[in-house]
Amino acid sequence: MRVAVAGTFGPLHDGHRALFEHALRFGDDGVVVALTSDELAVETRHEPRPIPTFGERTRSVADAIAEIDEWNREIEIRELETERGIATDDPSIDALVVSPETAPELEEINDERRERGLDPLSGIVAPYVLDDDGERISSTRIVRGEIDEHGHVLE
Repeated sequence: MRVAVAGTFGPLHDGHRALFEHALRFGDDGVVVALTSDELAVETRHEPRPIPTFGERTRSVADAIAEIDEWNREIEIRELETERGIATDDPSIDALVVSPETAPELEEINDERRERGLDPLSGIVAPYVLDDDGERISSTRIVRGEIDEHGHVLE
């Protein structure tokens, strides 16, 4: 199965690593990491925050995947220019790794795929990774200085 996972992934944290691990576990035909362009990364933020450049995020993602890839999967990192671009128009992708927050979007993605004559994607839901206080780890919380990338509370 060829599996995709998408996001901004910056700053990188253990929640992202869990998404990558799920993609690697199931992606025996390869893994596509759809990494948001710098422009899309800014557009899709719910609140403004500093975001590492596409180049910096690409290196961080590649390094993180190399550390956890015990299956020696073929990895392809692609620039994502629109929110659903790769998921809705790449016929080689069989499944999409999602978080509980983004899982509901899979239905709309599959509707778009069907309209394009493509097979629907299977969903692989990776559970949230929680911090020391039981809250979801997020890049926004890291940037705010509330937690570190592993979910250790800093305040």
